[in-house]
Amino acid sequence: MVQIENLTKTFDGFTALNKLNLNIKKGSIYGLVGINGSGKTTAIKHLAGIYRQDGGSVCINGIPVYDNAALKAKVGFISDELYFFPQYNIKSLRRFFSGLYSTWNDERFNKLLEMFNLDPKRKVSKFSKGMQKQAAFIFAMSIMPEFLLLDEPIDGLDPIVRRLILQEIIDDVAEREMTVLVSSHNLKEMDGICDSIGIIKNGRMVIERDLDDLKSDVHKVQLAFAGDETQSDLLGLDILHEESRGSIKMLVIRGKEDEVVERINSFNPLIFDRLPLTLEEIFVYETEGATDEIPY
Repeated sequence: MVQIENLTKTFDGFTALNKLNLNIKKGSIYGLVGINGSGKTTAIKHLAGIYRQDGGSVCINGIPVYDNAALKAKVGFISDELYFFPQYNIKSLRRFFSGLYSTWNDERFNKLLEMFNLDPKRKVSKFSKGMQKQAAFIFAMSIMPEFLLLDEPIDGLDPIVRRLILQEIIDDVAEREMTVLVSSHNLKEMDGICDSIGIIKNGRMVIERDLDDLKSDVHKVQLAFAGDETQSDLLGLDILHEESRGSIKMLVIRGKEDEVVERINSFNPLIFDRLPLTLEEIFVYETEGATDEIPY
């Protein structure tokens, strides 16, 4: 299990993380979402052991991550800001990583290299950003990690490559119970692969839920009433968002479905339709009014 408790991190007087809590079950895929500067990358770099926390704890299987080489050897990390040694090609990087990680798997490496069709003799620093991300994925997966941390791993990749990467991740979760944290702006794809979602805002966790439970507790409805009950505040519900089109209101409501339905029906609406709601919409409504911060 991956666990962050009351994590605090400050940079030059700016609080990037403010008592952040995060929990990831073994063998699951966890999606971390938030606006730019919300603290996603800072949290991931703590889990990778790059940053030392100012307060709180960062543990994997109950063991602190920072300054723990044995534990970090089990962690694969793909940063949004990639760097490769200028003179190294894929062949020389393979020698480097295979000597560094005892879990290195040449069969996996060769399979992925063939899948992405990258030139093993070309300097990786000369690859396009998309090709560099593919190379980073090859090396991260070839060490056969128990824990995989991905910061915007598919941003800028074409649909075919994105599908290949996501399928490889899903297969490893199913076959090896690999535990995955993925941060991405592509909420549509995260909607299809994640077991749990954490929404982070201003360095704090706003919502952390199993994806199915989250969707069952946020509802989009279309309503119209005959009388003064058109004022949505009279409904006594937790309304995240509201739009009006004449006498018809579109509301996004947080709460138990049966309680929401019962409450609305008690006002005898003329129109009451439940509308589909995507993960992207939930994210937008839960973080509505947020402002960008300095990214770290």
